[in-house]
Amino acid sequence: MSERATLFSDLAPQDAQVLLRHGSARSYPAHSVLINEGDETDALYVIEEGEVKVYASDDEGREVILNILGPGEYFGELALVDDAPRSASVMTLKPTRVVMISKAQFKQCLADNPEVAYNLIAALARHVRALTHNVKSLALMDVYGRIAHTLLDLAEERDGKLVVNRRLTHQELASMVGASREMVSRILKDLTRGGYISIENRIITINERLPHRW
Repeated sequence: MSERATLFSDLAPQDAQVLLRHGSARSYPAHSVLINEGDETDALYVIEEGEVKVYASDDEGREVILNILGPGEYFGELALVDDAPRSASVMTLKPTRVVMISKAQFKQCLADNPEVAYNLIAALARHVRALTHNVKSLALMDVYGRIAHTLLDLAEERDGKLVVNRRLTHQELASMVGASREMVSRILKDLTRGGYISIENRIITINERLPHRW
């Protein structure tokens, strides 16, 4: 299981609270679009509760899911350092509460609390490393390898087992790994038959170490 980067993993609790105090909280129902690809906006979003997907799509409506994020994770950080349009869209998957921090609020926070800046840079660097790792996986692994990598990346340890608690549909997983829904369904079915995973109410439990190849 890989460690998922959160904004506050490199921040002391007091630093995290300083940053959040400069933002404003908003709540959204499920399936709300928070950002459209190409938007001209300048806010960082920190997820307090709920879940969102970060995705890109083409003119024909085909979609690739770049990430699924939950509490403590964040998106939109590039808007704090450049003026380019948004590079991806973001939609809530369930009722979600976020703290929005605009570029102006972010600059004011750092001006008032310069000691926070280094820790924020470290957190953002971890996020870039995670994205690089994911791009490498998509480029160099076959479909099974990408599925196994994604399941392990999303899994959290619970009672000695790894559990993917996010209720992904086969289509959502397919959009994350760049494969067809049919291929994903077949591989998950084979892993279930082999006893490597079990699926109940769309929650995937990894029972045994996944094979290196399939």
